[in-house]
Amino acid sequence: MEKAKPARKRGILSEYIAESGFDITFLVLVLTLLTIGLVMLFSASYTYAYYYEHGDSTFYFVKQLEFALIGIVAMFAISKIKYEYLKIGAVIGIGVAVLLLGIVLLVPEQVPGFKRWIPVPGIGTFQPSEVAKLALILFCAWGMDKDHKKIVGKIPVESEWAKKIQGITNGKITVYKSLTSLFIYGGVIVFIAGLVYAENHVSGTVLILAIGVVMLWMGEFKSHWFIIGGTLAILMIIIFVLNPQLLENYAGERITAWLDKDYSPGDKRWQINQSLYAIGSGGFLGEGLGNSKQKHLYVSEPQNDFIFSIVCEELGFIGAAIIIILFILLVWRGIVIGMKARDRFGALLSIGIVFQVGLQAALNIAVVTDTIPNTGISLPFFSAGGTSLCILLFEMGIVLGVSRYSRLPKADAPAPARTGSRVKQNKAGD
Repeated sequence: MEKAKPARKRGILSEYIAESGFDITFLVLVLTLLTIGLVMLFSASYTYAYYYEHGDSTFYFVKQLEFALIGIVAMFAISKIKYEYLKIGAVIGIGVAVLLLGIVLLVPEQVPGFKRWIPVPGIGTFQPSEVAKLALILFCAWGMDKDHKKIVGKIPVESEWAKKIQGITNGKITVYKSLTSLFIYGGVIVFIAGLVYAENHVSGTVLILAIGVVMLWMGEFKSHWFIIGGTLAILMIIIFVLNPQLLENYAGERITAWLDKDYSPGDKRWQINQSLYAIGSGGFLGEGLGNSKQKHLYVSEPQNDFIFSIVCEELGFIGAAIIIILFILLVWRGIVIGMKARDRFGALLSIGIVFQVGLQAALNIAVVTDTIPNTGISLPFFSAGGTSLCILLFEMGIVLGVSRYSRLPKADAPAPARTGSRVKQNKAGD
């Protein structure tokens, strides 16, 4: 008889490394968007890079490609780590995010009037709000998983102040742990959003608040709090739209420029008007890749927030629609992965991350098409920004890591053995 082969020894890191395959559909969507984004970044940026800033038409493309390669390595690396170990970094991550958001307010302004970037020698600049988005998702996923029974149950608070409230109201009001949990997580969300707003970063503030609300919803907090919060949010939006002077100068001016299409002090509508010209001239099929006219110093910094207008001009309605569909499919697949995840932590992580990507893409497209005021928000996978691209791909790696343990078909997973009627016989024997 042939001797049985000894079992292969598991390495010291095997406890932390996932061995099952990931979701190939999600990976293909990520790499497709990344590839199209790199191509469009080069097409949109080469004129601006050569004539206006660097004298090198490939400057932005090469820099973005380098960070994309780093990000892809990070994506596959993090996808191999068992995602439950990310819980270890939840509190640390939110602490680091707060620290960075505090530091950015102290360093000299990189752009006059805006404190959003920290200079990093040899790299360029780093935007802490990008870290804050991921840190907030991770913190909420960890905490809301840990405190789920407190959030959905009616567990009274046993502290002295809660007992005093109950005594004063003759037992009519009982303070439950679900309410204190709401104050804790809501407080963290509002605090992070406040630090981002202090940077003169309204779009980042809106994104942080929206991510927080979605995480609270998925955490199963009581629905009446969302009705109250939604009503207050609508009232605040109406107040600020009707009274833009209540906001910071730049934000108020952008709302005024959005409402009044003829408003032009300091050319506040220049960029959005040029964006609309680009979209309109693209028509149904577009001018062709590389043939945009508006990128020739009409749309300012076309490689950043307004890159989608160049996409529309060169690829037309068809190309723009395909890209929007790819974003929708990415979000849909991330939600499917979350819904099929093996635990609540994985579900919260996956859905929270893809919601962030989808909302950011939707806000960018809404700005470019003049649907909402110009808020200065980047388009994921497309806009120039090395550190933000690396963090984005790192997030995609987390979703892939969750997919390894989801109830979905996996890449490189072995096919199930075909046992025929033997299965039935074994079951009958049991």
